[in-house]
Amino acid sequence: MKAKLFLAASLFAITVNAQLSSINENFDGFTAGNTTFPQNGWSAVLPTGPFPPQPMMIVIGSTDKAVQAYPGSSANLPLYLITPQIVAPAGDKAISLDAGLVASSPGTTTIQIGVASSPTDMTTFVAVGAPIQITSTTIQNIKVDVPASSGTYLVIRHTPTAAHTALQIDNVKYDTNLAVNEGAFNNNNVKLAVSADNSTLRFVSPIALSSAKVYSAAGQLTTEGKITDYTFDINRLKTGVYFIVIENKNGQTVKSKFIKK
Repeated sequence: MKAKLFLAASLFAITVNAQLSSINENFDGFTAGNTTFPQNGWSAVLPTGPFPPQPMMIVIGSTDKAVQAYPGSSANLPLYLITPQIVAPAGDKAISLDAGLVASSPGTTTIQIGVASSPTDMTTFVAVGAPIQITSTTIQNIKVDVPASSGTYLVIRHTPTAAHTALQIDNVKYDTNLAVNEGAFNNNNVKLAVSADNSTLRFVSPIALSSAKVYSAAGQLTTEGKITDYTFDINRLKTGVYFIVIENKNGQTVKSKFIKK
C-alpha cells in the first residue's frame, strides 16, 4: 500500500514539474515538415472540414526555423498554436513573439493571444490583450501582458481574412522580464502619429489603451472617445494644434500634443 502511495506521489510530482514557469522557444530544435505537431510539448488546433488543401501548422527552415500557420482554402477560421503547459499565470509575466505574413499571402490576419485550460478544446480559450493586425511580411515583435488566470496553456490564435494567408511565428518568449512596468506609463513609451490623410491618430504603446480626450490650443474639449486597435478618429477636427489626454486600461493617463494639417 505504501509503495502504491509513493508511486502516485512521484507521478504527481513529475506532472507538476512538467509545468513550465517560463518559455524561450526559437523552434530551431524542432523537426521540420508538414506533420510536426505535436512535438516538444507544443501542439496545434486547426479548422476541420473539406478544405483542399488542408490547413496546416508546419515547421520550416533548416537551421533558423520558424512555425507557419497555413489556412489552406479556408478563410476567417482560426488556427491555434498552443504552448507546453505552464504554471497558472500570476499576472507578473508577458508573452512576446515575432510574427509576419508569409510572402504571397493574399490577405491579412489578426493575432489574438489567449490562455486556455485545455490544449485540445479551444472553447476554453480566453483572450488577453488587444487583437493585433498583421498586414505585412515585415516581421514585427508583439508583446502582451498575461493576467492572472487558471488556464495553464498559452495560445496564439491566427484568423486570416483570405484563403492561403499564412502567418510566420518565431521566438516565442514568456517571462517576468518581459512584463510591462505599469508605473512607467509616460511619453517615453507612448507614441502617437497622425495618419497620412489626417483622419486618424495611431498609437504605439506597451500597455493597452482605452480612451482619449482631445483639447484645442485654448483648452476647450473638442472630441473624446474610445481608442480602438490603437487608433483614434480625428476626422472631424479642423486644422490646428491639439492637446490629447490618453488613458490606458488601468486608468493611468498621459498628455501629448499633435498637429492636424
